[in-house]
Amino acid sequence: MTDLFSVPLRAVIFDMDGVLTDTIDYHYRTWQRLFDEENIPFNREQNEALRGLSRLDSLNAVIGDRPFSDAKKQEFLDRKNQYFHEFIEQMDETALLPGIAHLLPEIKAAGLPMAVASASQNVTKVCTQLGIADMFDAIANVYDVPNSKPAPDVFLHAAQLIGVEPQACLVLEDGGSGIAAALAAGMRVLGLGSPEIVGAAHVVLPDLAGVTWTMLRDRFETPRTMTSSAVSSVGR
Repeated sequence: MTDLFSVPLRAVIFDMDGVLTDTIDYHYRTWQRLFDEENIPFNREQNEALRGLSRLDSLNAVIGDRPFSDAKKQEFLDRKNQYFHEFIEQMDETALLPGIAHLLPEIKAAGLPMAVASASQNVTKVCTQLGIADMFDAIANVYDVPNSKPAPDVFLHAAQLIGVEPQACLVLEDGGSGIAAALAAGMRVLGLGSPEIVGAAHVVLPDLAGVTWTMLRDRFETPRTMTSSAVSSVGR
């Protein structure tokens, strides 16, 4: 079998939350407002467990077996989204996470297409607010596909949109469900954050500060001698 790392990279796919920007606190505050209004217990620890999940999957994870109708659930989702939009209207390029403002132009200059594959229905709006929407050749979210992360659907869809085979794609992710989804799609995966969460990725880094495209290309195009769960570093 051909070593995945011997295949030249031809595209890069980014998750949004926790990779391009961090809206986790926005999500926490909007979920908290909703659940407080409905007298449903919710805390930051629960919010962390929602990383990478769709809005509906997040809602179901919190409400559990409480007997809400589908119509009531939809009303919850719409209300939460309204609250979230109040926050993202205030976003600008200063909300980009470290390294992104330099890395995106480097990849663009190298001639590789880029896509976003997110669990957020607001991904296009957020990328526009951040001033980076035009850097991407495709923006996909889990609402475009039958199954959300950890299923590989959204990453496979993003690869299809940019016309690149999965094995030639590099994914940047910060969530456990997203790591699982990218691996299931047959892609190379850089995990960002704690090894306890993203340790299944091929390479793990705390963030993208100081990381260049040359560093990533050299690391992810080198045939591996370690196991896929090994924690490694890029240029550090």
